[in-house]
Amino acid sequence: MSTSQPRVTIRDWPAHAQEHAGRDVCIEGWLYNKRSSGKLHFLEVRDGSGIGQCVVSKGDVSSDLFAAAGHITQETSLRVVGVLQEHAKHKGTFELQVRDLEVIAKPSREYPISPKEHGTDFLMDHRHLWLRSRRQHAILKVRHLIVRAIRDFFDTREFTLIDAPILTPNACEGTSTLFATDYHGDAAYLTQSGQLYVEAAAAAFGKVYCFGPTFRAEKSKTRRHLAEFWMVEPEVAFLDLEGDMHLAEDLVVSIAGRVLDACQEELKICERDTLPLERVKSPFPRITYRDAIDLLAVKGRSDVTFGDDFGGDEETLISQSFDRPVMIHRYPAEMKAFYFARDPHDPLLALNVDMIAPEGYGEIIGGGQREHDLATLEASIEHHKLPRDAFEWYLDVRRYGSFPHAGFGLGLERAVAWICGLPHVRETTAFPRMLSRLSP
Repeated sequence: MSTSQPRVTIRDWPAHAQEHAGRDVCIEGWLYNKRSSGKLHFLEVRDGSGIGQCVVSKGDVSSDLFAAAGHITQETSLRVVGVLQEHAKHKGTFELQVRDLEVIAKPSREYPISPKEHGTDFLMDHRHLWLRSRRQHAILKVRHLIVRAIRDFFDTREFTLIDAPILTPNACEGTSTLFATDYHGDAAYLTQSGQLYVEAAAAAFGKVYCFGPTFRAEKSKTRRHLAEFWMVEPEVAFLDLEGDMHLAEDLVVSIAGRVLDACQEELKICERDTLPLERVKSPFPRITYRDAIDLLAVKGRSDVTFGDDFGGDEETLISQSFDRPVMIHRYPAEMKAFYFARDPHDPLLALNVDMIAPEGYGEIIGGGQREHDLATLEASIEHHKLPRDAFEWYLDVRRYGSFPHAGFGLGLERAVAWICGLPHVRETTAFPRMLSRLSP
């Protein structure tokens, strides 16, 4: 088989059809599906960029090749040569009229994921293969676009990317959810957040962000939790809570807009109703924690009182009152981490904010203003019974030119689940890590 023909990608078939009109082109990929009708074989081939139909006509190829095409099995890797033509009944849709075909490798056994229904555990056990399905492919393409949108958002606003360490000597969000490990004889932990490090970097660069994996050893099996997930965490010098909320709002509006512009086909494959995403426009509603307590009481949850945290059920009830993300601010300080600044008008409250996604997807952003007074922060570390030595470097940020600052963390997987309309976060990352799953 000749390999001199130009190699093209399925996603760009319309453009390739114009560029190479009437001439042979080559695609390389895997058989996704197949059907036959008399003198025609219809091969659905995927190449990573998309899925395209290759038509093998008995009158266009040798009898041996036609017969061989009828026996190709799912996930056989192929090299196919032919002419791109517009479908006779579907304008704008192109297919490859096959002139030649080469089998690169046949599956050594029957492909385990067939078109029939499979259970979740089976699919997760075969996650390395499940990724090849149309829906999973679409979800991860949306994730990829969201990652690009996040980086573009901060990069075009002159933020500096700071890579926070994965191994840390101390906790950020609480010692009960740490994955511990040995670091040459010393105790170390997989990071829960890069926040403390980007706070230090904000004193050097003004506007910074980190973007990487974080780890929580939570004993949780909910549809919203992973043991390993990605988080983007901006931190800005001389920013207060109000500015922090504006920054978070702008980021989410930007993400939703980028996905709507670039991923219509992927959202369609996910069967995502895009109308709720089209409503993601500024301004977002802002309510206080006390307002949220009152709202829950109106909805029949009078058992939730001041000092109680909101779980998934409460967040879902709150979100039902709004058609876009809602920002809940000023929670009781005792509920929050040691580093939050307190509201000067009510010291019982923290200058924090949680953004709750609509449609019951829960918290996608948490953040707020940091405590920048050295003595107050020292007292808070003592109050939370944290090891003082582990935070001496962090206290240096306040010792040498302390400054007001604020930031937040956006959980990538929860954002992807919401944007795609998925029932569980396990489909938002290629190889999820959950309470009962460490493989593949």
